Amino acid sequence: MTRAEQKEERRKAILMTALTLFVERGYYDTKIADIAAAVPMSTGLMFHYFESKEELLLELVKMGVEGTKVADQVPDLPPDVFLTGFLTQLFAYAKQQPWVFNMFVLMGQVRRPGMPEEARKLALSVKTVEGTAELIKAGQKAGTFHKGGALLMSRCFWSSVQGIMEEMAMDKEMKAPDPEWIVAILR
Repeated sequence: MTRAEQKEERRKAILMTALTLFVERGYYDTKIADIAAAVPMSTGLMFHYFESKEELLLELVKMGVEGTKVADQVPDLPPDVFLTGFLTQLFAYAKQQPWVFNMFVLMGQVRRPGMPEEARKLALSVKTVEGTAELIKAGQKAGTFHKGGALLMSRCFWSSVQGIMEEMAMDKEMKAPDPEWIVAILR
């Protein structure tokens, strides 16, 4: 492994460790020294990778924002088929890559008041709810989804997904629900 590859591996280890600790302990109750000890590395060495805990958080939120772009890529499928397939893939991927559950939790936490403002603004810039509302409108027009406020329906849909991801982050043995159950709230 080259030196550059080693550095990138160490950087990833720091990010995944910070993600886990931020979710388990909370951002403010996690110290840089806690992250360094869990990696393991010295606190001083960690500052060669990230200048501050806030920079670490911001990098994680950027990863979370990037991950949400997948939900914005809507193929030419009926909205219910797309959402069911999307959830099937999301749950399967998250089971293979458990950090995804933690990312959902972290993104939900960072959106709340009191978090570092730059990270919070970035997390709030995600417009998945609004994009899904457009899908819901298309489904309503096609008669697939029931009538109602598309934005509220989208919020309810994504709130259920958020809650499922949070439960699965806490209970590693929990099985993913059938995506049809979640899409059914729109029908």
